[in-house]
Amino acid sequence: MTLQNKLNFSGGPGALPEKVLVQLSEEIINVPGPGLSILGISHRSEWFAEVIAELENNIRTLMGLSDAYHVLLLQGGATQQFSMVPMTLLRGQNSPAEYLHTGYWSGKAIPEARLEGPVRVIWSGSENNFNRLPSDDELCFSPDAPYIHYISNETVEGLQFQRILGRNDVPRICDMSSDFLSKPCEFERFSLIYAHAQKNIGPAGITVIVIRNDLIEHTTGNLPGFLDYKTQIKAHSNFNTPPVFAIYAVLLVSRWLINDIGGLENMAAINNRKAELLYRVIDESDGFYRGRAAADRSLMNVVFKLSSAELEAGFLSRAQAAGFSGLAGHRAIGGLRASIYNAVTLEAVEELAGFMDEFRRRSKPN
Repeated sequence: MTLQNKLNFSGGPGALPEKVLVQLSEEIINVPGPGLSILGISHRSEWFAEVIAELENNIRTLMGLSDAYHVLLLQGGATQQFSMVPMTLLRGQNSPAEYLHTGYWSGKAIPEARLEGPVRVIWSGSENNFNRLPSDDELCFSPDAPYIHYISNETVEGLQFQRILGRNDVPRICDMSSDFLSKPCEFERFSLIYAHAQKNIGPAGITVIVIRNDLIEHTTGNLPGFLDYKTQIKAHSNFNTPPVFAIYAVLLVSRWLINDIGGLENMAAINNRKAELLYRVIDESDGFYRGRAAADRSLMNVVFKLSSAELEAGFLSRAQAAGFSGLAGHRAIGGLRASIYNAVTLEAVEELAGFMDEFRRRSKPN
């Protein structure tokens, strides 16, 4: 693996496992069996039908899903789900859907929902500049809401829920794009989960949807086929030409999670260790590094800053020279960010922690 791939801390598209990159590089030319480039295999082929079936089964295995759920592999990213969810569940409703506004991306979802029906924002972190998540005492959920929607991990601000929100008698909808398959979860407490691939599980182009059968059994409405979950289920995620390469890449990542990592418990242990390393450097830096989140710190996106823009520019310049990439903060807030998704190795994080310690020592006045 090249140094840049090894030390890729980008917020997305994120790093892929070395094993997956190597196999994809070979199969760009020739996939064993079909004997064709992965970029030229038909989405109507028997081979691709087997890819879809195996990937669905692997996701079910990793998540522990029952037959009460469908697994879909759609296009459009999480952004399309910002619209597709309320188009399906909110259109024509009188009671408002309930949304949490916990950061940049949840703020993108709310106006899309309001195009389809009434929305109640039950909590917003805007007054505290999105530096924490709500406590249970700050939340009051209605039994009449068509659904509750929240984002499990805010990549921009570096905030992550470590608990499941909502009522058991109201459908839970969760955008898990940036921590999907990074740790175990009681996934069947959710009615619909969506996650675009380009953080933890593959390249851009595919969004995994996990949806309870009964959530859409009685939904009505004249939706375009492409935006209708029922149609996509009937088409087995092959309603129109799907992104074959991206889906195959996610299949390889799912095999890696099962066979090489050993499942989500082991993946969580590795991810916890990576986060501990970086937060320790920040916490023990005597204020040189300043973590953005006051609480609820993300295990996926470590967001921090330095005392000046000039110092941050120097950090990024030296980091790039040392082979690190992707450490600039999101354009909306600036600062610095190390995204430590599944494929970022513990060894890479150890190197980053060492670089951060060395940069602090060199930058502090004598």
